Amino acid sequence: MPILKSEVALSPPDLFDLPDLPATRLPWRVAHVRSRQEKELARLLRGGGVPFYLPLMEKQVRRAGRRFVSYLPLFPGYLFFRGAAAERLTVLASARVVSVIAVLDQRRLDAELRAVWRLEQSGAALAPHPYLAPGDEVRVVDGPFRGLSGVVLREKGRTRLVVSVTLLRQAVAAELEREALAPAGAGERGEPGERRLHAAAPARRAAARAR
Repeated sequence: MPILKSEVALSPPDLFDLPDLPATRLPWRVAHVRSRQEKELARLLRGGGVPFYLPLMEKQVRRAGRRFVSYLPLFPGYLFFRGAAAERLTVLASARVVSVIAVLDQRRLDAELRAVWRLEQSGAALAPHPYLAPGDEVRVVDGPFRGLSGVVLREKGRTRLVVSVTLLRQAVAAELEREALAPAGAGERGEPGERRLHAAAPARRAAARAR
């Protein structure tokens, strides 16, 4: 199966491993990008040394009877970058954006982007998901996603962890083992709370269908 080369999704590569940068000096900002210009903007920012994150998802496509793997923006129309006034002007001057969105809650967006990056790095199959308002939150207590929080859904026998990006009112879902989840605030292994998690699942499905 031919694989179309993935674009650089994170620059610098250790952006999320660096010590927290002062929000007043290099705050997170969100570029609202023109149609299909996310990767072009990412290339420009990489060349200019502007820190950015463009979440990508793997997608299989069929062309002329052959299957290809390509990489598409997980949140079409948006790219996250860090910078002061000069970096903001660089983005606006690129002619590839509609606007730059200011981020009031820096800590929250940073935590949510780190969670999405961990899911992406794990190799889990990611897919966009309708935004879920705060509800029955769970915590991953085992496996490579240990420590992440989100909302759990049960769909067609599958258990999915939904991690939201509140500012965009969008979300991403990754399939997980049910045994790795426990209600947020439960014990480390969460056995008693796990029964509450299972009981809450039908309610979450009903809420999802109602949206």
